[in-house]
Amino acid sequence: MDKEREKKPKMPRPNYQMWVILLLVAVVLGLSVYNRSGDLIEITESRFEEMVQGGNIKKLVQIKNDNIWVIEITLKEAALQNARYKQEIERNSPWGVRANGPHYKLKVGSIDKFIEKYEQLKKNVPKADQVDLKVEERQDYTNFLFNIGFLVLLVFGFWMLMRRMTGGGGPGGQIFNIGKSKAALFDAENKVRITFADVAGLEEAKEEVKEIVDFLKSPQKFTKLGGKIPKGALLVGPPGTGKTLLAKAVAGEAGVPFFSLSGSDFVEMFVGVGAARVRDLFKQAKEKAPCIVFIDEIDAIGRSRGRGQMPGANDERENTLNSLLVEMDGFATDSGVIILAATNRPDVLDSALLRPGRFDRQISIDKPDIVGREQIFKVHLKPIKLSKDIDVKKLAAQTPGFAGAEIANVCNEAALIAARRDKAEVEMQDFQDAIDRVIGGLEKKTKIISPEEKRIVAYHEAGHAVAGWFLEHADPLVKVSIVPRGVAALGYAQYLPKEQFLYQTEQLVDEMCMTFGGRAAEEIVFGKISTGALSDLERITKMAYSMVTVYGMNKEIGNISFYDSKQSEYSFNKPYSEATAEKIDKEVKKIIDNAFERTKALLVDHREHLEIIAKELLEKEILFQTDLERLIGKRPFASQTTYEKFTNGKSTDAKEESKTNGVQEPTTEPTNSEVK
Repeated sequence: MDKEREKKPKMPRPNYQMWVILLLVAVVLGLSVYNRSGDLIEITESRFEEMVQGGNIKKLVQIKNDNIWVIEITLKEAALQNARYKQEIERNSPWGVRANGPHYKLKVGSIDKFIEKYEQLKKNVPKADQVDLKVEERQDYTNFLFNIGFLVLLVFGFWMLMRRMTGGGGPGGQIFNIGKSKAALFDAENKVRITFADVAGLEEAKEEVKEIVDFLKSPQKFTKLGGKIPKGALLVGPPGTGKTLLAKAVAGEAGVPFFSLSGSDFVEMFVGVGAARVRDLFKQAKEKAPCIVFIDEIDAIGRSRGRGQMPGANDERENTLNSLLVEMDGFATDSGVIILAATNRPDVLDSALLRPGRFDRQISIDKPDIVGREQIFKVHLKPIKLSKDIDVKKLAAQTPGFAGAEIANVCNEAALIAARRDKAEVEMQDFQDAIDRVIGGLEKKTKIISPEEKRIVAYHEAGHAVAGWFLEHADPLVKVSIVPRGVAALGYAQYLPKEQFLYQTEQLVDEMCMTFGGRAAEEIVFGKISTGALSDLERITKMAYSMVTVYGMNKEIGNISFYDSKQSEYSFNKPYSEATAEKIDKEVKKIIDNAFERTKALLVDHREHLEIIAKELLEKEILFQTDLERLIGKRPFASQTTYEKFTNGKSTDAKEESKTNGVQEPTTEPTNSEVK
């Protein structure tokens, strides 16, 4: 029965307000057409005498309105053809000339004197042109329409506005319910269909939240040992890694009421509204306890208090945060309400919000490793018709650094590309093209570049390929292309970095040399340099400054780090003197110059390989790792690449445990692609 109810389409709700408005407009127009005394042209007695004597009058009506006598005059059709009358009526009446009239009006002070005078005028007019004066009791509705009617329309419009503001007419604010929570409730009647089976690549995070779900389903298992249910869990991770998806899975698995809302739902222009909504949310949650409340993007209201605030100013966001802190763990806090929250900016959150008792657990959701990417691909490939040549391991190896959302986008793009090519199944080539599009942008088939530019791009990309191939710690090339992509990308190279968390000095230096391969190849072959190395130089400069000022990898500066994780993003104070700054600049330049000279020497030694790859690129435009092995041989190093390890079934570096002791991952971590 429930399935039949779900399948049955919902009929649109009739818009009664619109029908009422149309009815009122029709009544106003009808009364205006019926009572046209406001449009009639008022004339003098002499003009009236002229009409009577000319035999132009067809009908006369005597009307009493508010103790004022008005004579309505209707002209004959022949008289309406007179240019004088016709132009006068058309100029003063929005309805145009109407044969049935009335057309003019005459106000009289004493009706008896008017009748006496009119009888005298009739004697001088032929009998055929004489018109009797009719008496009619009628009210003029003009004043009513513009006074009482306007008041009715005003009251109705105000009622409509208030109805919308109280939520009865759709979006438009909530002026009376403005302090009410906007949380969406998911319960047995409105159940979320996503489960933990739909979440892949987040095994550790799933174990953490599964325990919360198990506690809600069978609390005796934990309480018999004295354990307490966690009050809250904070999901932390980069965008697209699956924080909200994991919360949806909790909503689908928990079997208890689930409130979902965004941190921005508490923000309002009115003072005190955010705090009122927090109180109302927890009031509803306590009535439904045990339940789960999910606050997405909690950094919208959870930012550190006092940061960037003007002295003496009232910060509404801080009042909302204070109310949230009290409700989560205050003096009169009730149990049974579990808070789930998600953010990709944990560094800006207030320390009082992060402490145990409010968020007992902080669950880190990072970008998936190569094994996690394989699992995510398997989930998103289920609804797609796949060819037999699809190798999920290869897809996972060729998408390093991809988050779950990007992998989902790759699968969807591959299906669209295959459909565009009228294929019955999605093939591996479609996935290759989809990965290229996600990383490098849309292929520009109509972009025409000169042969000289194409030759420069070919040698530039060949320089990257050769340098990366013969440097031990550099990421080996997977694919290189000189097909224009994106907005201004003329060339594109993809690498497979190791799944690792610690980088040694030699690894970073080799990475810089590989990045310098394009600029060095241009100088060796053409004796000139181009602007194509912009992204390379930016990356190299950041990497060199990080080595000197962040990771203490320079002997002259020493084991000093000027990085402050708690420093405000708007701080302009340098934690070192001008002399140290000058010294840092010199050491950075020395590192960069040495890397460039080393890269040039490497490419000079392998000039033959550089020419081979560049000519092959000019001919085929796209080369893969297998093409490089065919053209210049295998890499002269015994260690296997991440791709080789994974496809051969061996464990990857991503599964090796590493104790970082709080060391931050390099901010200049090698990326999976470079666009020139």
